[in-house]
Amino acid sequence: MTITAAKVRELRDMTGAGMMDCKKALESSSGDLEGAVDFLRKAGLKSAAKKAERETAEGRVLAVISEDGRRGHLLSIACETDFLSKGEGFQALLDELAEVVQNTDPDGLDAGDRPLLTQGRSRGEGVVTDMIQAAIGQMGENIRVVDFARLENPSGQIGSYVHHDGKQAAMASVTTPADGAKAADALKALCQHIVVFRPEGTNREDIPAEVIERERSVILESDELQKKPEKIREKIVSGRMEKFYAEQVLSEQAWIHEGKTTVQKALADALGEGTKIERFASFKIG
Repeated sequence: MTITAAKVRELRDMTGAGMMDCKKALESSSGDLEGAVDFLRKAGLKSAAKKAERETAEGRVLAVISEDGRRGHLLSIACETDFLSKGEGFQALLDELAEVVQNTDPDGLDAGDRPLLTQGRSRGEGVVTDMIQAAIGQMGENIRVVDFARLENPSGQIGSYVHHDGKQAAMASVTTPADGAKAADALKALCQHIVVFRPEGTNREDIPAEVIERERSVILESDELQKKPEKIREKIVSGRMEKFYAEQVLSEQAWIHEGKTTVQKALADALGEGTKIERFASFKIG
């Protein structure tokens, strides 16, 4: 018999299983919903919807960079337990996600021209959403892609660093005259710096105006400043704001390997004049 799309959606709404799994279940039961539910139960897929409500505080961060180093994607994939995130099944899921990202270059998670969740699988039927739903049923935990970033730089290089625990990582786009081989180590060090110091923005313009205003207000209204002569207060505020920028702005932070120079200067010294940090992304699980 013909399995209609409406019936597939009805079974999916009932069970939370993936579209392709629902279609197979209906085909196996000749269109009978109860039989299809039993098929999914036996396959361990029916509980996917209920598991989707569980908290996900563990997982791994995945970095994927194109062969020419001009494009990169950073994703965080969350699950419920650290035990699962260390297992072969979860790693296989990450490997397939990396293949999909490399092959399709998604520009968003569930929006954009090429949303990741609607891209076709590289190792089976269906799309990424179906792959995740199947993994939920097979592994018995809620699994979600919770963060997504895409960086591209035709005039430079993309670098990344994933911490040894797999739970935190950073990716950066840097315009530079240096080639990929020369830039690799410096970009990795830059991303290590981002993971450690967690800047708020690449440059001052990236810091939201309300964050800057809030910091100024805190300084202006502090008891310490009120005790100072009024004529020097603005100078003190300016000095404290410079310190704030040096702590929060990536390009102005003290370089992780040499505290007497800034990140921007360290990169320019390593990669040549004209080197500039364009963007970065940083994700942390838990």
